[in-house]
Amino acid sequence: MSLIANGPPLVVTSPSEDPSPLGTLNAGPVWPVIDLAKLRDTVALDGAVTAERLTHAATTAVASVVQDLATWWATQSAAGHATLADVPALAINGQSVKVGQFETAVYALTRASLLERYAGIEATGRANNGAEIRAAQANELRRDAFWAVRDIQGTARMTSELI
Repeated sequence: MSLIANGPPLVVTSPSEDPSPLGTLNAGPVWPVIDLAKLRDTVALDGAVTAERLTHAATTAVASVVQDLATWWATQSAAGHATLADVPALAINGQSVKVGQFETAVYALTRASLLERYAGIEATGRANNGAEIRAAQANELRRDAFWAVRDIQGTARMTSELI
């Protein structure tokens, strides 16, 4: 027995002129710019999430993280730091880990919001009807965001549960 598979031809396209066709979010000169295409790739979202939904969820996430860091930033600003990247921290591949932690917090909150709001959002593209599974994933992502904010602030992490 033999099989001959005949699929559509591979289409190769040149890269878009716009490095981020989804756009970016800029919360001002202090905070890192969030590239929505990078966010989508990093949290493994497929095309089922529209650009508008992604932008809305990410905007809400950026606002939340900036608000969580407001008091801490006032202290850093008073110390003479102009941007988050200027705050002394380890640099990996030339990027401050605080910038990476900011991105982690924003990405995690964005994905958590999408999981909670849009049933079936999953990296594989398959429908996931388990509300409990989505809630658990969203909770873990919110925890990751909380930890990233705490890491930026240089404060301890702690998780506790009532037994």
